[in-house]
Amino acid sequence: MSSNQNKHPKGLYVLFATEMWERFNYYGMRAILVLFMTKALLFSKDFSSQLYGGYTSLVYLTPLIGGYFADRFWGNRRSIIIGGLVMAVGEFILFFCGSLYSSNPELSTLLFFTGLGFMISGNGFFKPNISALVGQLYPKGDRRIDAAYTIFYMGINVGGALGPFICGLVGDTGNPADFKWAFMAGGIGMLLSVLIQVIYHKKYVTGPDQQTLGLVPENAPAYSKNPLFGLIVFLLLIGVSTTLLYVDSGLAQIKHWGFNIGSFNISTALFTNLVFLLVACILVIALIIFTDKTLTKLEKSKVAVIFTVSFFVVFFWSAYEQAGASLTFFADEQTNRDLGFFVVPASFFASLNSIFVVSFAPIFAWLWVKLGKMDPSSPTKMAWGLLLLALGYLWIAFGVKDVQPGIKVSMIWLVGMYALHTAGELCLSPIGLSLVNKLAPAKFASMLMAVWFTANAFANYLAGALSKLYPEEGKTKFILGLPIENNFNFFMVFVVMSGVAAFILFFLSSKLQKLMKD
Repeated sequence: MSSNQNKHPKGLYVLFATEMWERFNYYGMRAILVLFMTKALLFSKDFSSQLYGGYTSLVYLTPLIGGYFADRFWGNRRSIIIGGLVMAVGEFILFFCGSLYSSNPELSTLLFFTGLGFMISGNGFFKPNISALVGQLYPKGDRRIDAAYTIFYMGINVGGALGPFICGLVGDTGNPADFKWAFMAGGIGMLLSVLIQVIYHKKYVTGPDQQTLGLVPENAPAYSKNPLFGLIVFLLLIGVSTTLLYVDSGLAQIKHWGFNIGSFNISTALFTNLVFLLVACILVIALIIFTDKTLTKLEKSKVAVIFTVSFFVVFFWSAYEQAGASLTFFADEQTNRDLGFFVVPASFFASLNSIFVVSFAPIFAWLWVKLGKMDPSSPTKMAWGLLLLALGYLWIAFGVKDVQPGIKVSMIWLVGMYALHTAGELCLSPIGLSLVNKLAPAKFASMLMAVWFTANAFANYLAGALSKLYPEEGKTKFILGLPIENNFNFFMVFVVMSGVAAFILFFLSSKLQKLMKD
């Protein structure tokens, strides 16, 4: 094979850079989001956690709409560019929100929800379309594809590491007035992402036949090319996203009916309009697939495996995604971040996951190959992922055990926890995605990937609800009737939840493996 055939196409590096700057934008903004809500907008931790869960949940739900529109109307490139511009506008709206929160709180709150609505809607069109282009750069069966996705995954994590670092450096300074600069940095990153697409996509993002990928489908209706059509679509999506977020957060009740919660019980957070929407999505998809008479018994067994593992990933991500909520509160308030010459911003810890992914991914790739015939089944690997997550929370639980209120603990407890969580992620996330691709019947491939992302959306919503259990002085919080009185109790919730889910999945692994076999 010639050296040219060993090289990756330049289009891969265009997609790498596009995704890297988008992830810079998303993770940078996510790292300071709850800090901005509690320190600048003066929202309570409970309210901020609920809003964080609703926001990240919708971020995972809207790609179902964006993927549909790209396939039928706009193509990948146009969807990426328009979605990216909408996200950049969202960041600049949040910048103005951060500039006005003290002088005009009501306008600032309106801008905040609107900015989040723009971010959710833009992400829906950007996220599903950039990944879809990577595999199309190569001929079918090309052995470079796995390496290409590894390179692309590194782009995600380079952005994920840089975003919290840069946005934290300029925004998380201890002065709430500076948060706006984090949103500005995120917006600039997003514009760079779009600029790369505009300049380089048509020239370099080409298939094996040298034809540009991701252009408008030939059978797209004429009306879909009208800019007015795109404007109406986005205004509707932004309006629906913003309204869903506003209503789900409970702000409408708080503002208009004096609704107040003196204590918090986890069950009260799980019966909201957004949860019903998420459950309805999964039930409708299940009904469509399992009532399809063209599917064989074996195909339906494989689909059942997808639904089963998707159920377990809810427990993983709902604990893992505390990184953007309760763990940020913990880093900010109860972690000793003073190095003597520099106080580490709390938002910096959000970079650890991406740094560990880049460090650990080659080790895990080597491990699965090295195990050979002893390589565990996919469900077993996912169970190990849940167990490593539980061990991460057990590590930090012992770090805070018997620590008196007001005493800050070493950063090593957070760093060690994130290392274990990343190891768990590498056992579960890429393995689960690969499993869905392998088991899904061809006619329902996209729909079953939607199940995976909807499970992630549900998990992120649950993450926000669980973050509301974070202990606060003067508030009584319960889970299943048990009080959460301190950080040890709080972290042990995730140890038990993840640990129990892991052992159940270990028990089910052999049964799931039988269902997967041809």
